[in-house]
Amino acid sequence: MKLYELLIDELEETMGVEAISIVENPAIQSDFVALAENEQVTLSEVDGDKRLLMGAALIPDKPIYRNMNGEEFYIFFSKDTVRKAAELFYKNSNHQNATLEHKDKLNGMTVFESWIVEDTQFDKSRKYGLNVPVGTWMVTMKVDDDEVWQNYVKDDKVFGFSIEGQFANALRREVETPLPEMLSDQRVDSLLVELREIVSEHYEKKKTELKTYNDYPQSAVNNAKKVLAWREKYGDEVKGMTRVGWTRASQLARKANLSRSTIARMASFKRHQKNAAIDPKYKSTPWKDKGYIAWLGWGGASGVNWAIQKLKSIDKK
Repeated sequence: MKLYELLIDELEETMGVEAISIVENPAIQSDFVALAENEQVTLSEVDGDKRLLMGAALIPDKPIYRNMNGEEFYIFFSKDTVRKAAELFYKNSNHQNATLEHKDKLNGMTVFESWIVEDTQFDKSRKYGLNVPVGTWMVTMKVDDDEVWQNYVKDDKVFGFSIEGQFANALRREVETPLPEMLSDQRVDSLLVELREIVSEHYEKKKTELKTYNDYPQSAVNNAKKVLAWREKYGDEVKGMTRVGWTRASQLARKANLSRSTIARMASFKRHQKNAAIDPKYKSTPWKDKGYIAWLGWGGASGVNWAIQKLKSIDKK
C-alpha cells in the first residue's frame, strides 16, 4: 500500500493547520479529555467552572489510513512537520479557528494552550490519562459555546480533535516492507522530496516565470486598497494576514506585475472563500473579521477567480 509523508513549505503561507475540528472519529485515534464544569481538577490555574478539552492535535510517525476515489493509502507526519505545524498555527493566529466535523464553523472555541510532548512519563497529558508518544502536538481548547458543550461534549457525540490544513505533496512510494520499517527511513525520503522540488521549481521558473502579468480586474485592486486603508486607520485592530499576505495586498493595490508562482498562490486561496461573507458579529466593524480581511487582501472573489483562469491560460500556452 502506498505511503505519503505530508510536508510543510514554510515559504508558502497557505501551508499548515488552519483550524482544529472536534469530531466523532479522530483519524489519529487519540481521544481528548473533557474537563467538565463540575470537575474539581487542577491544570495550572484551571478552575472547576472552566470548560476545557485537552487532546492530541497531531501524533508523529502514526500511519493514518485514507481512501480517496477507491485508492487506498496511508499518510503520516514526521516529528519535524508536527512541530512546524504547531508553530505556524499560532504564528498565523489560527487559534480561534474551530469547526465541527470539518463542516460547521464554531464560535466561542479557543486553543489557549499548546505544547510538544518531550517526555512521556512527566508530560501533563499523562495526568489526564492520555498516553501519547514523544513529539506529539497537544492542545487545550476552551469551549465557551453552551450548545457545543452540552449537545456534543457532554452527550458524547465528539471524541477527539482533527486538523484542517494544507500540506505539500509527498513522495509516492510503494511499500514492500512492513510499514514500521518503512517509517524508519522517512527522513531520507523527506530530503529526496525537498531536493526534487527545488530542482523542479528552478526548472519551471526558468521556463514560465520570465513573464509577468497585471491584467487583473479593478475590483481586485479596490479590495486590496480597502484592507490597506483599514490598517492605516485602525492599526492593530486589523489582523488576519501574514507578512506575505500584506505584501500581496500592496502589490494588488498598486497594480504591480505578478509572476506565475504568485498567481498560483492567489488561485490556491480559493479554498478560503468560506470567509468571503462578514461574520454577523462584525457587521458594523468588518475590519475586525480576520477571515474577511485575508479574503479581500488577496483580491477577493474577482482577484482569486482571475488568478484561477489566468493560471490555466498561462499553463495552456
